[in-house]
Amino acid sequence: MRIGELARITGASPRALRRYESDGLIHSERAANGYRVYDSGSAVRVRNIRHLLAAGLTLADVHCFAACLDGDMATAPPSAEGLRIARERLAVIDARIAAQTEARDRLARALDAAPTAVA
Repeated sequence: MRIGELARITGASPRALRRYESDGLIHSERAANGYRVYDSGSAVRVRNIRHLLAAGLTLADVHCFAACLDGDMATAPPSAEGLRIARERLAVIDARIAAQTEARDRLARALDAAPTAVA
């Protein structure tokens, strides 16, 4: 299947698919006209990549799951390595949320302390 069809059936943009390919997560052959041609298994891989990204992992994290991308990742029990990666990513997200919450609270305090503007 060509990139447009793979994009349509997986919900990924062609740009994302090209990125996954350049990162080595999916593979294509080139037709005589230069178009990318993907096998049917690519759809499963792309859905799994998108599942992991939607869960908050990064493409770098997804590489650690490369051996599992051809299976049913949504229902398979997680591996110890998968859990470790997910916990590390959760800690990073929690730290970002904490930093953003602190910044928001500082801004709110500054606005509360500011004199009211006259229109």
